[in-house]
Amino acid sequence: MAETDDATDPEETDDESPDKRLVEGWHGRYYEDFAVGDIYKHPFGRTVTETDNVWMTNITMNLNPMHFNEAYAAETEFGERLVDGTFVIALAVGMSVIDVSVNATANLGYDDIRHHNPVFHGDTIFAESEVLSKRELESRDHVGIVETELRAYNQHGDLVLSLERTPMVLKREHAEPSAAKPPGWLEGIGTQPEDV
Repeated sequence: MAETDDATDPEETDDESPDKRLVEGWHGRYYEDFAVGDIYKHPFGRTVTETDNVWMTNITMNLNPMHFNEAYAAETEFGERLVDGTFVIALAVGMSVIDVSVNATANLGYDDIRHHNPVFHGDTIFAESEVLSKRELESRDHVGIVETELRAYNQHGDLVLSLERTPMVLKREHAEPSAAKPPGWLEGIGTQPEDV
C-alpha cells in the first residue's frame, strides 16, 4: 500500500492574506445631495408588535382604551386595538433618517400630519420621502433647509400616514466625512487607516 502525503506543497500555497482596506459606508445625504422631486424608498419594512404598542401607550401615558383594552376595542368599529398613532409617526420618521437626516443638525418642524388608515398589531410599515424644497440660509453657511413629505404604507399598500418634515442638513464640506470617521463616530475609535 502506497503512502500518501496529505501535506500541501509549499509552492502551491498562497501565504499572502488578502489586502485589507477601510471602505466608506453610507454616510447619509448632505445638503448638496437633495434634489426637489427625488423620492427615497427607505430600506426595510418593520412589523409592528403588540409590545411596541403597549410600551408606547404606557410610556406616553396615553389613556385611550383603544390602545390597551382588548375587550373595549373589540366592541368598536375596528374590532381590535389600534396602534398608538404617535408610535406610527415615530417609526416612520425613524425609518427615514437613513436617507434624510443622518446629517441633520436640527429638525425644524413636523407639519400637516395625517393618519389615513389605522395600524394594527402585525402590520408591516414601509416608508418613503419626497423632497419638496430646499434652500440655503444667509445666517448659516454650513447647513441648508430641506423640506420633505414622508409617507408610510402598510403591507397592503394602504397609505397610513403622511407628514411634512423639515430638517436642517449639513453641507458636505463642513462634515468632512471619511471611512475612518463616519457620522456619529468619535475620532480614533475602531480600525484606523494606518491599521490596514
